[in-house]
Amino acid sequence: MSVGAIFKLVHVYLLATVKYFITFPYALIIGLNYTQTIIAVTIGGITGFYFFYRISGILMQRYYRHRLTIFSTIKKYLLIDLARFLEKRSARKKPVFNKRIRTFVKFRNNYGFWGIVIATPILLSIPLGAFLLNKYYSKQKNVFAYMLISILGWALVFSTIFVILPKPM
Repeated sequence: MSVGAIFKLVHVYLLATVKYFITFPYALIIGLNYTQTIIAVTIGGITGFYFFYRISGILMQRYYRHRLTIFSTIKKYLLIDLARFLEKRSARKKPVFNKRIRTFVKFRNNYGFWGIVIATPILLSIPLGAFLLNKYYSKQKNVFAYMLISILGWALVFSTIFVILPKPM
């Protein structure tokens, strides 16, 4: 295997950790064969989900633990009382519901956990899906296993589609 092929595999792997859906056609366009594409994209998606799920959990935990320290540091150095600003803002304004927020709330209410698990590889990005699952469904059992099944299932669907469709000349 040449250095160029290894570079392509690593590139596809890293892209799959973030945006799973577009990586399949991209890998085929840059010249990887089907086996290399399936392996690199699937392992990249699984690794990306695991990484972003753990990182989002750590970041949320640290934020909630050190929220008051963060607010006081911002107040001390930037001369902005962020806690009071957020209190005033939430007290005087109604929550703003734009189209994106309404769509997310409707999606979460209608489809919930399973909707996020199934939609993460294709509609959402891997980091966003990992964050949402960690924020709203971290107490759910076997989150990682369900997401692993979802990533493997979409890899099977994509590989089947690319085998069935005619290859471009």
